[in-house]
Amino acid sequence: MTDEHCVTRDHIELWNGRVLPDGLASVGLGTVLRGSMLPIVVWLGVAAFVYFIYNPVVAAVEGGLFLAFSLLGFTLRRRSGHSAKCSLYGAIGGVLDKSMAGF
Repeated sequence: MTDEHCVTRDHIELWNGRVLPDGLASVGLGTVLRGSMLPIVVWLGVAAFVYFIYNPVVAAVEGGLFLAFSLLGFTLRRRSGHSAKCSLYGAIGGVLDKSMAGF
């Protein structure tokens, strides 16, 4: 199927053509974090809850899971040929995005 036959692609270009730049655009870490405020608040809220209610070790385990998934995403992106900066931003954004999939 070519691009001109894809209704969804035509719809996206129609509505976002004036906003989105042509081609690749650089995105900073601040933009990634600003766009991920809800997942950040949820991760920090759960960490604070388990820290005070259960044990600081449980909060450390949660932080370790976040770090492990971020490192996995970074590694997978680097292996697929992305730059280090792109891999870092994508890994952090990906973990924050996928952690909200159930909500």
